[in-house]
Amino acid sequence: MRRILVFLLFLYALPVAAAVKVLTTVPEWGALAREIGGERVEATSATSAMQDPHHIEARPSLIARARAADLLVATGAELEIGWLPILLRESGNERIQPGQPGYLEAATLVHLRDVPASVDRSMGDVHAAGDPHFHLDPRNILPVAEALADRLARVDPAGAESYRANLARFRSRWQDALVRWQTEGASLKGLPFLQVHRSFGYLAHWLGLENRGELEPKPGVEPGGGHLGRIVAEQRSAPAAVILRAAYQDESAGRWVSERTGIPLLMLPYTVGGAPGAGDLFGLFDDTLARLKNAVSVGNQAKPEPAAR
Repeated sequence: MRRILVFLLFLYALPVAAAVKVLTTVPEWGALAREIGGERVEATSATSAMQDPHHIEARPSLIARARAADLLVATGAELEIGWLPILLRESGNERIQPGQPGYLEAATLVHLRDVPASVDRSMGDVHAAGDPHFHLDPRNILPVAEALADRLARVDPAGAESYRANLARFRSRWQDALVRWQTEGASLKGLPFLQVHRSFGYLAHWLGLENRGELEPKPGVEPGGGHLGRIVAEQRSAPAAVILRAAYQDESAGRWVSERTGIPLLMLPYTVGGAPGAGDLFGLFDDTLARLKNAVSVGNQAKPEPAAR
């Protein structure tokens, strides 16, 4: 009898296997899956914050994860167009194919900005569906969270009540955070900035920042010396306050312009994991706002006092 009791206690102590394996294309949706799925999901991301999500290889290890996934969450809007179709095809996993319950595309749930009237190769890596970096407006997160809870319930009906409860808790915390972030970010309204790539359009729209342009001459095209020289010349008459780059982006072009203009180059985490303080979705926006406000504060202190008349 004692042996049976010990064996039962041993079984009870074993970790419970996750009910749902979730593979996301980018870290922000992996973080959201953990918020909504809780202990019932095992969520991993195909990319990290230090990788350009446009350019990923569908390696065998990633294909193996896709083959085992019950749910795949993608950004869409052509962000992953260079590698996700290959991953889906090579996985041979019918559960996560577009149109199936195990495939969720976040871009279909929000209003996309900067949709071009037409697209051709001469324009660089322009996304025909619109700007896919919409997670940087935190108001776009809740629609994805709601759809994710519904989709998890479809692939794992036994956990439906748990997903609804987790969604309710997340929604309440997120709405409170939105109010706080809006208040904290009010002082940033009108801040003029340059950016390495068109990464921060939604962040700018949310906070009311003023985009003065990109260092890339065209999306996805490395800037040359002539182009950067023209940007430097333009800053003499209407200087930006800061140059923004994502954690995964090379800093060389931004550093070159910064050294010649005195405009600080600021790294923003861009996604979950892009900075030590951006360990989850709440930390992503806390850290982003803190970095922006600190850069403005330092910039204001560095400005010379206006000459007396």
